[in-house]
Amino acid sequence: MTRPVKRRTFGVEEEFLLVDPVSGSPRALSGAVIRCARDQDGQESRPGVIDTELQREQLETDTPPCSSLEELSDRIREARRTISLAAAEEGAAVAALATCPVRVRPSLTPSRRYRRMADEYAMTADEQLTCGCHVHVRVESPEEGVAVLDRIRPWLPPLLALSGNSPFWQGRDTGYASWRQQVWWRWPSSGPTEPFGSPEGYRRAVKALLDTGALLDEGMIYFDARLSRRYPTVEIRVADVCLRPGDTVLLAALARALVEVAARSWREGREPDPVRTDLLRMAMWRASRSGMDEDLVHPVTRHSAPAREVVGALLDHAAPALERYGDLATAERLLERLVEEGNGARRQRAVYERTGDMGKVVADAVQCTSP
Repeated sequence: MTRPVKRRTFGVEEEFLLVDPVSGSPRALSGAVIRCARDQDGQESRPGVIDTELQREQLETDTPPCSSLEELSDRIREARRTISLAAAEEGAAVAALATCPVRVRPSLTPSRRYRRMADEYAMTADEQLTCGCHVHVRVESPEEGVAVLDRIRPWLPPLLALSGNSPFWQGRDTGYASWRQQVWWRWPSSGPTEPFGSPEGYRRAVKALLDTGALLDEGMIYFDARLSRRYPTVEIRVADVCLRPGDTVLLAALARALVEVAARSWREGREPDPVRTDLLRMAMWRASRSGMDEDLVHPVTRHSAPAREVVGALLDHAAPALERYGDLATAERLLERLVEEGNGARRQRAVYERTGDMGKVVADAVQCTSP
């Protein structure tokens, strides 16, 4: 895997909170901020780059497909800068927080689909003020895409642990590094999946869920990783939005490498790991609870192991593809920084321990979001 090859393109979707720059309270200003951002950035012809989400206190940015970490990093920082400037024009600020530390009652974005979701899912939709990070990685065919989904399953929990950035909920410490994941799991189609085996197997699984009537449409297939409906990509959806742009870059680098390693394994005829789905759910819960501060479930041994050892195994597994793309040194540097300094959850708790003020936690997040 060391010979020069064409790189898989990849891109990132990040969701953010809109907050009051003084109190830290969420502001229901997504429509105004998005209009301002598009006017400033000339994005009338690219409306998907900055868009609404379920609640008016949040918005989403999408990068275009990128081929290098350097390009992706520039795009992530550009998008964060654009929405931060637009929010400032509307008297607000942008915070890369996966849940809101202060008390909030979210307000639904006025669209027909979101109203249907609110009616159907009641409190699950009412409380869904959560912000994630989704990484899209290009695949060459549905066959390759499903082969990748079947082979990356054990390696997704460490990505959640690295990204954990939601320890607080409604003004209190939840005890979790990623409370967003716990809230997200309330959706009926969320979580890890069994191996699909083929594109036909994937489509049968999706159809079976839709046939239950519990989902509004295929857009609500909220698997931890899925085939994108719009792009020729695998979409990895487990992560919290990351506090720092560099952590998002690391997450994307590891995700692309996992896809490349899985695709190579499939082409070489190696079978996917037959790990049980209930064990994967346990590993994901452990990552949500512990983040980088306690033991995790090791993706190979299935036993409890220190977080540093688990993410080291993740790096070793991804290293052939990272080296192939010229990303290994950057990934090692970014990972070492994250392990030493901690993820967003650790930083949020440190600010609260120092100040005793959830508003200060939000203010620090604003500074980290677009440094």
